[in-house]
Amino acid sequence: MADEQQAQTVAENNEAATQGGTQVDPAFFDAVNAYLAVSDEQTRKFGVKPAAMAMNYAAARHSAHMYLVSVKPIDAANERAGFLDYMSTMFRRMLNEHLDGMGEERGIDVGESELAAEYAAAGVQIGRMKQQTPANEYVAAAGATPPAASNE
Repeated sequence: MADEQQAQTVAENNEAATQGGTQVDPAFFDAVNAYLAVSDEQTRKFGVKPAAMAMNYAAARHSAHMYLVSVKPIDAANERAGFLDYMSTMFRRMLNEHLDGMGEERGIDVGESELAAEYAAAGVQIGRMKQQTPANEYVAAAGATPPAASNE
């Protein structure tokens, strides 16, 4: 079972590494997998919610540290809001992408993606977008039931 999960992770990493024509350093995925292994261990030890909170807290602390070591001290106050906006937007996007992908993989309706317009522009159909048929589009647009199909 662990071998299957590792093979799936490698396949997902390889696919993600070339998405959008951008090559991602494989070491990035090694780092992600190392963090996820720690998170999985903590989840088994403490439970889902405490482990998730600890991981999010650690990510926020690490991001704040990285900001402070990379910004000139004289600019820290002026650039703070921009940094917070950037990090919040980036995290929200990553969270949307993972909800969309995992929902798709697991057959779970995770609701309308905030990235639906981008997916549509790229020709990607995921989640609810796959289920859009002309009748469903009519329902969504009109807020009503579509005309009955004729069986004749």
